[in-house]
Amino acid sequence: MATVTLKGNTIETSGNLPKIGSKAPDFKLTATDLSTRTLNDFKGHQLVLNIFPSIDTGTCAQSVRQFNKEASELKNTKVLCISKDLPFAHSRFCGAEGLNNVVSLSDYKNGSFGKTYGVDFITGPLESLLSRSVVVIDEHGIITHTEQVSETVNEPDYSAALKALK
Repeated sequence: MATVTLKGNTIETSGNLPKIGSKAPDFKLTATDLSTRTLNDFKGHQLVLNIFPSIDTGTCAQSVRQFNKEASELKNTKVLCISKDLPFAHSRFCGAEGLNNVVSLSDYKNGSFGKTYGVDFITGPLESLLSRSVVVIDEHGIITHTEQVSETVNEPDYSAALKALK
């Protein structure tokens, strides 16, 4: 279990992010077309997992915009934006914003991604949503960078995530 804060108040997650150097755990997430996507679907690509509570909050929306901007300049890299929002919310947001350099995925069906990656909140007002985190996975499926943002209202360290891709 990890602890972070939300506006200074402590909240807990179900576990800890996977260790750097370990093989990335597989996942099943729902895409905006309602298909199921797994880690294997992105085999051979570097991945940035941009994990957040809800696309309908300012900080979460900004992280999707920022990674969309950065992803347009990255080779062999996919940015997966993951939350428990319904796929329709992801589609609406990215469509309205004109964002097409990220892959929106939802953990709404059974929450297995949040449990596997240790990022679902188990206490506090965001209970059952996902903790703001970033996981970078290399093209061989090995985790090269992780960050669980200590204050949930803050943005992730984009430069550290991007540096792990080089």
